[in-house]
Amino acid sequence: MIGNGVYVYAIIPVGTALPPGAVGVGGPPAALRRVDEGQVTAVVSDAPSRLRARRRDLMAHQDVLLGLADRGSLLPMRFGAVAPDEESVRAQLAGSQDGHLATLSHLDGCVEINLKALPAQDSLAAVVAEEKDVRRLREAVRRRPDYEANVRLGEAVATALSRRAAEAGKKLLRTLTPMAREVAAGPEVHGCSLNVSFLVDRSGSDSFRATVRRFADTHREHAEFRVAGPLPCYSFVSSRPLRTPAAGG
Repeated sequence: MIGNGVYVYAIIPVGTALPPGAVGVGGPPAALRRVDEGQVTAVVSDAPSRLRARRRDLMAHQDVLLGLADRGSLLPMRFGAVAPDEESVRAQLAGSQDGHLATLSHLDGCVEINLKALPAQDSLAAVVAEEKDVRRLREAVRRRPDYEANVRLGEAVATALSRRAAEAGKKLLRTLTPMAREVAAGPEVHGCSLNVSFLVDRSGSDSFRATVRRFADTHREHAEFRVAGPLPCYSFVSSRPLRTPAAGG
């Protein structure tokens, strides 16, 4: 065992096969192995001596999770989960086994899809046509252009763009919510009017994404919608006792 600890990718039901040929973080990439305890397994590798959020390691972490997700339910760890050793991993698995099994059962057959709504930046003509306050300020700038008038116009346009995106996002949220098992609000993201994740049956993920595309096509002058997924179900795992900050450096 390398003295840097054990890097933890996910918790899976015991007996689930690892993706063939999959390797983990580090340079050279670390070999994956299993830490079994009762009915659950942690997928781990040796932790690298200098773990940083580099693209290579972020992608390796994500690839492991996506490969595991193809084989069944999992409790994904976010990047950087490091335990001191395998004994501590086993102890934590044993202490939380019932909760892990319940969550694995709940997430079985599901994926996460994330949706973000942003202001539609190429919709100035629609904003001017549909927003009377913006139209009034624009006419005022044309009649008597000055710095303050331009500032007020810019602020009015930005406010209208954000409001229109938020309204479209809420409308799409009402459409999508019945198609999901659960909905989880994400953290605020600068420039986003909406950041939401959906727990969706894997078999319905294509239909879910198609619904978003159709809505986006008919509301392109109100919002830009960005969809990520299918993803491991990060937002729907309420307890991650193995998750510990990895030391950078």
